[in-house]
Amino acid sequence: MPELHRNPVARTLSCEARPRPPLACAPVALVTAGTSDVPVAEEAAETLRLVGVPFERVFDVGVAGIHRLFAELERLTRASAVIVVAGMEGALPGVVGGLLAAPIVAVPTSVGYGVAAGGYAALLGMLSCCAAGVTVVNIDNGFGAAMAVARMLLHEAASAERSCAGAGR
Repeated sequence: MPELHRNPVARTLSCEARPRPPLACAPVALVTAGTSDVPVAEEAAETLRLVGVPFERVFDVGVAGIHRLFAELERLTRASAVIVVAGMEGALPGVVGGLLAAPIVAVPTSVGYGVAAGGYAALLGMLSCCAAGVTVVNIDNGFGAAMAVARMLLHEAASAERSCAGAGR
């Protein structure tokens, strides 16, 4: 079926009847702790693409090599929102949430070894994050994270449009 778009990394299949025009906002940053988190981040990327939200990838910047995150801080501070995907203990969203002012949506992944417990260790770590305002979705839920961010940004854009339209009266 040639009209279908398959992304094997994201494990997605989509069909666009009409591509959505891109939202006029700064890109959403898709951040992963490690390369094993990429499939979940790519699921978020596919979802953002389909709803017209621009994004950029910042992969493999986890706390085990935090200098990689610091090297990307300037780019991350320009993001309209940040989706942080991490497994293991799920520490990265708290670090990112402590450094940036943008909305942060954390996605625990089921990857990891030792006591990662299929993503439950990361989920509990993210839920008990001390950085204020970090939102957490379920394990491996790149789609849910992207939709949460898209709703925030699309609602903000619609509100700004309504207030601009009302200002001209």
